[in-house]
Amino acid sequence: MWYFTWILGLLLACSLGIINVLRLEAQEAWDKEHIPVDALTQLITRDAMLVRLREKIENTRRSGFPFSLIFISLTEFKNKHNLQPHEMDATLRSAVDCLKEDIRNGLDIAARMDEQDFVIAMPGAPLHRAEQVALKVKNDIFAKVRTPQNLAVEINVGVAEYSEHAVEFGEEIETIEHEVNELLRIATAKSAH
Repeated sequence: MWYFTWILGLLLACSLGIINVLRLEAQEAWDKEHIPVDALTQLITRDAMLVRLREKIENTRRSGFPFSLIFISLTEFKNKHNLQPHEMDATLRSAVDCLKEDIRNGLDIAARMDEQDFVIAMPGAPLHRAEQVALKVKNDIFAKVRTPQNLAVEINVGVAEYSEHAVEFGEEIETIEHEVNELLRIATAKSAH
């Protein structure tokens, strides 16, 4: 009789596991359909990325796994070359297409933060991995993307890591919002060098 109870318990556990997996898949599908995206680049918007970064910080606090952030800017390139708006839009689309090739599909999250600024969140990636990806993105965009006047596109990249024991953050930061802003500030500052 005890084996009947054991089998019933096993079946119940399996069915609850399947229900949980189905619930997570449904949530993921809903998220993909309802996340606001930028019309030009088809990347998620700044506001959506800020929500995702808060989630990543909370996940890191719970799990202890780091995540890294890559900040990509074409602002200096735009300022250096007086491109017409439609030419800059075409250049941005090409750069984003190239960027999408270099990130992990389904894991990394890319967003358009400002007109010529982008962020890639890399869950579970330590700083050295993000630095490798940032260099690859930078080199690939320079090698593959051209403006309508056939100019090579130069970008600035910066990388920051958030982990439970992130040294760069110094003293304990109280709010997740502050941590998100600090992480973005560090990556942006590194892109200027």
